[in-house]
Amino acid sequence: MTLRPEISIPTTSTSSTPKPYTVYNITLRLPLRTFTLQKRYSDFTTLHNTLTSQANGTSPPASLPPKSYFTSTTSSPALAESRRLALQAYLQTINTHPDDRWRNTSAFRSFLNLPSTSSNGRHTNDIRSAINGASSQPITDPVAWLDHHRHLKTTLHSARLALTKREQSASPQSQHECSASAKKSLVQAGQITANLDQGLKTLSSDAWGGGGGGEKLGDGELRRRRDLVESARKEKEGLENLLNAMVAKSSLDATIAQASTASKEKLLAASSENKNAQRKPATGRVLGKETDRTRALDNQGVLQLQKQLMQEQDEDVDVLAQAVARQRKIAGEIQEELVVQKDLLGLLDEDVDRVQGKIHVAKKRISKIN
Repeated sequence: MTLRPEISIPTTSTSSTPKPYTVYNITLRLPLRTFTLQKRYSDFTTLHNTLTSQANGTSPPASLPPKSYFTSTTSSPALAESRRLALQAYLQTINTHPDDRWRNTSAFRSFLNLPSTSSNGRHTNDIRSAINGASSQPITDPVAWLDHHRHLKTTLHSARLALTKREQSASPQSQHECSASAKKSLVQAGQITANLDQGLKTLSSDAWGGGGGGEKLGDGELRRRRDLVESARKEKEGLENLLNAMVAKSSLDATIAQASTASKEKLLAASSENKNAQRKPATGRVLGKETDRTRALDNQGVLQLQKQLMQEQDEDVDVLAQAVARQRKIAGEIQEELVVQKDLLGLLDEDVDRVQGKIHVAKKRISKIN
């Protein structure tokens, strides 16, 4: 399906040629950009005739305003305004009409400086292939490059959402699914980033060598797009580091949980053995093994003392478990802080290198000027 732009003619102007004429400023609004064209009335008449020819003799669904032989639009603002509205309705009718045979002709799209329908289909397929990770070709079309970059940002956003959902998930199965989704998005983002970077290199070489034959990008636009790719690459690497940190933390939590479970099982087994030993028939108290706390107690008092000691041991175990949990939390926070600091240092180092490179280029230019 061909994307339809929003077409309007908001203003008119008068040319500065020796023989002035009225220029109609056509504004086209696309998802990624908005631009303005300037056409005169004769261009519209040529378009109308060409559309009729390319549609096998069928006239467009709207008619052009008639030509005035006695009054000029340059001297009559009312006539210029009425013709502006009529020409705007003419373009909008063709653009929104259910029958697209006039809208999809090469004459109409060339009149509005739009790519052909076959080119649009190719761009759409390229974008879809890049999203699915099936394309490894560089993106050398400047307009398609912006479309791919927009999908790159969408892919990175999907990865970030998956990581956030993983952090909020409680079950291991849900965490695993979120990790797999985030990893898939990051792999796709890496492929798209490589294609965009390679496309910029090709566009840069074409700009310096004068080849390619297509739309050229200036040095400023090339630098801006390189910064966009670099920013996306840093965001992708940051998300990958975050995913690795989450996986490592989950493994550490699982190991500590297993160790805690084993310790509790040993304590319960020891407690069960003590209870079984207490249930054995009493053979009499051994005086040589009495302590100061048990010597003055009868058998019931010794049993009560034993229960109290076991309760105190259980409380000590709980306190120890809380201390271990706090230490584990502190260790995790330290690990996350180290990862963040490492990433910040890496970003700072890259920024310093980039600034040094720009300073070097500026010095070269200053030396050339001097």
